[in-house]
Parts: sequence; C-alpha cells; structure tokens
Amino acid sequence: MLLFWKAKIVFLAMPKTASTALEAALLPHADAAILNPPGLKHTPARRWHSQLAPFFDKTGQHGLQTMALVREPRDWLGSWFRYRSRPELRGRAVSTEALSFADFVTGWLDDPQPEYARIGRQSRFVSDPSGQVIVDHLFRYEDLHRAVAFLETRLGVSVELPRVNLSPAGDLWLPPDLEARLTREAGAEFALWNSLSHDGAGL
Repeated sequence: MLLFWKAKIVFLAMPKTASTALEAALLPHADAAILNPPGLKHTPARRWHSQLAPFFDKTGQHGLQTMALVREPRDWLGSWFRYRSRPELRGRAVSTEALSFADFVTGWLDDPQPEYARIGRQSRFVSDPSGQVIVDHLFRYEDLHRAVAFLETRLGVSVELPRVNLSPAGDLWLPPDLEARLTREAGAEFALWNSLSHDGAGL
C-alpha cells in the first residue's frame, strides 16, 4: 500500500496484479508505504476505510481517494497457482507443486478451503462487508498501461515498471464441468471484472 499525500491518492495492492512492480516504481514518490508484512502490504479497501483512513483524516488530509487493479478471475487464479508452485515452497502446506490447476481451483471453491487455496477474493478486497465496491478508481490488470497513465497524470511523474515477482509457467487447463462451476460459484468475481470498461476508465 502506498499513499501519495499531495496527489490525494492511495494505491491498494491487490495481490497478483503487478502490485510489487508498481510499488517498486512508485516508492520513491510515496509519502507513506506499507510493504511488509504481506497482510498489511495488501491492505483491502474495507480495512483502509475502517482503520487507516480515520488516522489520516485526523491529520487534516481530507479527500484521499483509493485505486486498485483487478485481474480476470481465471487468470488471477492461474497466477496464484503458478506462484505457489515455486520450488522454495516445496513441502509446505501452501505449495501447489504437486497439484493440477483443477485441484487448485476446486480447493478455492470448496468450503473449507485447503491451505494452498486460501488466497481471498478480489471482489472482497475492493468492497465493504455488504459487497458494495468502495475503491474510487479501479482498473483492469489487462489495461495496466492505462492505470500507469492515470498515476503518471495524478502524480506528475514518469513510471517505468520493472519485471519482478514473476510466476513460473504452468498448465492452466480446466475440465468443462469445473469451468462451469467456477463461472457459477465465482459470479461476483466475473461481474466485478466485467463491470470495468475496456478503455480503462474504471469505476
């Protein structure tokens, strides 16, 4: 999470949406940053509004807006699956190295979820407990260049993204019945992504 005081913008770092690259590029321009631990680095919108925004309001900085990126749900899950297949996670409960993508998606849809599939949901990251989106500026990860252009205009800086935190390659095939289950049971995820315009206007 990065806060830009004069520009009145807060970047909320949705996992697996180039957040690490954006933070690396923007950190020199930020006035406040939470980079670790991961639970705070990836502060969701509801926590920002309930816990952190009131603190900054007390300092007299009113009008802070939030921004985040959202990735196509199947692709987002695929990135998580590949990321957790890294050799350094071998033998740990979060490792997906010995699993298929179908195993991973099934685990994510199941309740309770196995440890390797506990990655949250993008729709919850950007919403309040009622499901209402509370992020001011949302962009598709697939339109990353438009999110970067927004930040460049807002901050008055040039942004060049490094290639960091890349996931290894992996087979992301799903059987048709699981594809259908994913679409049905993760409807809120697909609805969120589809609600964002192709031109990067966001919400």
